[in-house]
Amino acid sequence: MTVYPINRRALLGTAASGAALLAMPAVLRAQPAPVKIGLLQPLTGALAQDGELGRLGAEAAVAKINADGGLPALGGAKIELVVADARSNPEAGAQEVEKLQGEGVVAIVGGFASPICLAASQAAARYDLPYVVDVGVADGIVTRGLANTFRLAPGFGTVTSAAVENLIRLNDAAGKPCKTVVLVHEDGLFGSGLARLMAMELPKHGFEVLETIPHPTPARDMNNIALRLRSLRPDLLIPSSYYGEFVLLSRTMRQQRIRPKGVYAVLNGAASNYRFVKEFPDAALGVMDCNHWHDPKNSEAVALKAQVDAAGKFWAYNIPLNYSCVKLVADAVNRAGAADRAKVMAALAASDYSGHIMPYGPTRFVNGQNQGARPVNTQVQDGDIKVIFPAEAADARPVFPIQG
Repeated sequence: MTVYPINRRALLGTAASGAALLAMPAVLRAQPAPVKIGLLQPLTGALAQDGELGRLGAEAAVAKINADGGLPALGGAKIELVVADARSNPEAGAQEVEKLQGEGVVAIVGGFASPICLAASQAAARYDLPYVVDVGVADGIVTRGLANTFRLAPGFGTVTSAAVENLIRLNDAAGKPCKTVVLVHEDGLFGSGLARLMAMELPKHGFEVLETIPHPTPARDMNNIALRLRSLRPDLLIPSSYYGEFVLLSRTMRQQRIRPKGVYAVLNGAASNYRFVKEFPDAALGVMDCNHWHDPKNSEAVALKAQVDAAGKFWAYNIPLNYSCVKLVADAVNRAGAADRAKVMAALAASDYSGHIMPYGPTRFVNGQNQGARPVNTQVQDGDIKVIFPAEAADARPVFPIQG
């Protein structure tokens, strides 16, 4: 056997190398695999603008979580966002769930439109894949008994109740100037369902619904609806539409000098979007909306909005909602202690999450619906979107009636 002599310098060098090797792999081994969260949004098609807003919020949440150290219970694992395009229709949304399933995501966030959320959450249920709805307001999303489906935001039943309650308060405080109403709504799942609820509730409180007028999405012309409004001359217009259709309607009304005493939108795609306010300030002035919105008194929400503004993007409710949904999922994964779908689903069901930036109470899911969720009322004032109800979140007083 050959024996190689070992001198002191070589021995010390070997010891130092060994120490370095022991130290370096520890660092490398401490980097766990990223946790994949799927984001499903309509990034192309009629709803592409809303899809991009949703993606902006989700990406901001991932950047924040990762910058703050990732998921502590998983050794600091980072979040990886896997983005899928629902192409503004439910069939494509369901197809994209199959792709996200193949990517190995631990949960899916998003959907935006109610029909997409319905189809996508159903597709995800086949794989026991947790699905967190960002916006979709149709209450059928969470009344089907799907254990995988969770909605952080309020549905249109809750929103309608708040909208009617706040409208009564608003009208009473002004001396009841509004007695007649026309409902204008998109003819899909969300708009039709909401219009039915409003048409049932408003007469109970002294409002006469003169007519309910549906329109398609997308719509290219609102002249017929404007002419009908001119004929009916309602005190109040209550529109429930996506962004493009409400912008078109409001501009047409402006051009034809149709001026009700108030425009009181419910879940409107434009009235709570700074793009509308900045690009069409005259049409937007005074418009109210009962909708999703961030808490203007929350420092994290204010910082996120400043970040979006600095990037030259238009702020809308989709951003803070998707931001909050991704943080909710990350919290569930962290509490589950593993990127395991069953454990994450159980953690979501037992959630008491309170770290979101919406004006909500603590998150508590009952049959998939967050009981702490609530809408707010906003109004466009002086080129800005202000919260006017509820009082604890308000940063302005309502201006009503606005004209007439």
